[in-house]
Amino acid sequence: MNENFDQYAEKYDAWFLKNKNVLYSELKLVAFFLKNAGDILSVGCGSGLFEMLLQQEYNITVKYGMEPSKSMAEIAGKRGMIVRIETAEDGDFGQDLYNTILFNGTTSYINDLQKAFNKTYKALRIGGKVVVIDVPKESSYALLYNLAKALGTWNHPLLEGIQPQDPYPIEFVKAARWRTTSEKTNLLKNAGFTDFAYAQTLTKHPVYSDNTLEEPREGFDCGDYVAICAYKNK
Repeated sequence: MNENFDQYAEKYDAWFLKNKNVLYSELKLVAFFLKNAGDILSVGCGSGLFEMLLQQEYNITVKYGMEPSKSMAEIAGKRGMIVRIETAEDGDFGQDLYNTILFNGTTSYINDLQKAFNKTYKALRIGGKVVVIDVPKESSYALLYNLAKALGTWNHPLLEGIQPQDPYPIEFVKAARWRTTSEKTNLLKNAGFTDFAYAQTLTKHPVYSDNTLEEPREGFDCGDYVAICAYKNK
């Protein structure tokens, strides 16, 4: 899987920059739970595109990152981040180091998510929070992605007329395993997190989602990109 991101690092940024309403709708959702976030670690920071835009658009600084793809990590480093080239399962999160740990679009690429969330809990200071944002398995996007994954291509009659003009690169779709919001919530509870809050965006059908810029809304019942925020209180 890391090889996919090493090989297609530039393709990742290019897709987001071609789909700017999707990008900035997602960015608004990422920023939603990062007010007064303190020291932030971004797990699976990729190229640091979102972190760079958070600084530019919201004055939110995400200094630290963890990323298994060397090519992605190099780009993020050039954008000013301090990035360790490690996986979430095997990486050293440390203990009591951060106020906020962010997973933005990355949980679908982590095999042992419970292990990653357990490490997250230990790495946070008391009162710190985890922000988990991803495409939920029950959403329109995940259903579309799973169909494309099963077919192995976007070029299929079953996908005609229902996929976005510039669909997410099939290489990334094939590598992902989407989980439901309920599943991720339960894994976070197992790790010790409490005081859950939810927000969502991309509420249009995928074929129309890049037509308009959306503001985040509370809840998780209609968005194709959903944020979970939970706290370490002891």
